[in-house]
Amino acid sequence: MKRYLLPLLFISFAFMPQKKSKIIFFGDSITQAGVQPGGYISRIDSMCKKENLGDKYEFIGAGIGGNKVYDLYLRMEDDVLAKSPDVVIIYIGVNDVWHKSSAGTGTDADKFEKFYQAIINKLKAKNIKIILSTPAVIGERIDFSNPQDGDMNHYSNIVRAIAAKNNLPLVDLRKAFHEYNLKNNPENKDRGILTSDRVHLNAKGNQLVADEMWKAIKNSN
Repeated sequence: MKRYLLPLLFISFAFMPQKKSKIIFFGDSITQAGVQPGGYISRIDSMCKKENLGDKYEFIGAGIGGNKVYDLYLRMEDDVLAKSPDVVIIYIGVNDVWHKSSAGTGTDADKFEKFYQAIINKLKAKNIKIILSTPAVIGERIDFSNPQDGDMNHYSNIVRAIAAKNNLPLVDLRKAFHEYNLKNNPENKDRGILTSDRVHLNAKGNQLVADEMWKAIKNSN
């Protein structure tokens, strides 16, 4: 009887449904729109299924319009930790910069760094894998003449430094968007290449984000 038991156990394990890796995208309105048809999270899901990896991953959007880094910190217990994710992708920073000039409610660079690190510390304490992303653009002009380019470069450098300090993978969307615009924006337009309004993604922007994040997700295993 024993000699039949071991093969049966192997067969049982082989046919047990695999636990999907739960990926949460944590961010602002760009991520909130990412779950809509054509959004970057929906595109990642489609790409995943085309590669026959649909039984391996579950994708969850946790984006809220207008959010800044401290909003993420304040809601992470309910919107992230309570869902027990395997991986969290943090994609924040645009409003921290943008709202400085548009509403006077942005986030100073030192506070941005502290809240960002505090989010990472909480995720690390739960042994959750983390992927960071730089904020992409507020305006697509290629000569760095967009009004917020100075701050966007500074805050992106903060995210890069946090990634290096914590030995975390980085999706450098700031760099990827600039490189794409250098090739595809010869008229130096401030929108219409990867964004519809200088910030929110059009179809090509969503696809670029999806491509970059999907590569990082697959490399995180």
